[in-house]
Amino acid sequence: MSTAGPLAGAAAAGIHCIKVPTPFLVGPVNCYLIEDAPLTLIDTGPNSGTALDVLTRALADRGHRLEDLELIVLTHQHIDHLGLLEILVNRSGAEVAALASLGPWLAEYPSSGKADDAFAQALMRRHGVPDDLVTALGLVAEAFRPYGSSGTVTRPLRDGDVLRLRDRSLRVLHRPGHSPTDTVFWDAEREILLAGDHLLGHISSNATVARPLQGVGNARPKPLLQYIESQRQTRELPARLVLGGHGDPITNPHELIDKRLTMHDRRARKIHRMIAAGPVSAYDIATTIWGNVAVTQAFLTLSEVLGHIDLLMRDGLVHELDGDEVVRFETLGPATRAA
Repeated sequence: MSTAGPLAGAAAAGIHCIKVPTPFLVGPVNCYLIEDAPLTLIDTGPNSGTALDVLTRALADRGHRLEDLELIVLTHQHIDHLGLLEILVNRSGAEVAALASLGPWLAEYPSSGKADDAFAQALMRRHGVPDDLVTALGLVAEAFRPYGSSGTVTRPLRDGDVLRLRDRSLRVLHRPGHSPTDTVFWDAEREILLAGDHLLGHISSNATVARPLQGVGNARPKPLLQYIESQRQTRELPARLVLGGHGDPITNPHELIDKRLTMHDRRARKIHRMIAAGPVSAYDIATTIWGNVAVTQAFLTLSEVLGHIDLLMRDGLVHELDGDEVVRFETLGPATRAA
């Protein structure tokens, strides 16, 4: 199906998609200009000269300058979505609206990024990723960090708030899973959902194991469990159009969510069969499923495996073996489960 129709419908509602290039494998990021009062930009793209040039030209095509922006809204904490924030705010003086919990992370971005990377490296080592690969991936993450940005959230948002513009009201819905701060914006009148990376048409959003923003507790986060619940909540919305952070607009969100939930169930069963063959680490599972991709994208594929193991542990099918330097998992027999 051509995307011209859905995007034309969004444009008729004053929402214009701007595809901003990124240096990441995911490709361009979709930012959205809402021609309303205040003049609003949803997400910014990464901190690069190329991204800034594309955004500047796209605004000019609509008769606007960077300096005309009045409100910048962030969907979540990933740097491809917020990297130009500081530059845009300095140029325009725009307010910044984002989930309240994103504020401290954003205010201390350089140290937040370093802490996130340290968390990821410790997680990879704990689950079997070789030290030399962890070190190499750490250097890659460090090289990418300048694509992000510090910033100040001047309009902190909470789940259930309403972001009011002159011609529309956007309900703020916290939908964690892909990241701790995933936020979607629901225009009930037009039945349009601005979804960030919460729901994408061409790929399944990775439920990444992220450092807890509050820094509380020692338990490993379980983002896939959160993400599945978030997807179920989103399915209850009567959305006819979903504008995601990458790829094409989505016109069949309920069908797509059903397919994604089925996919997660199917992958969990596959991983259960692999664990049943004998105690195994999450990284061993990742390399078996994805091969070299599990090397170049070790953290993402490890997060994927751990998420599905969390589903199996929730259902009493798998447990974690204690005592080893590297965590391994094994299946539970009927007698153990009954106990």
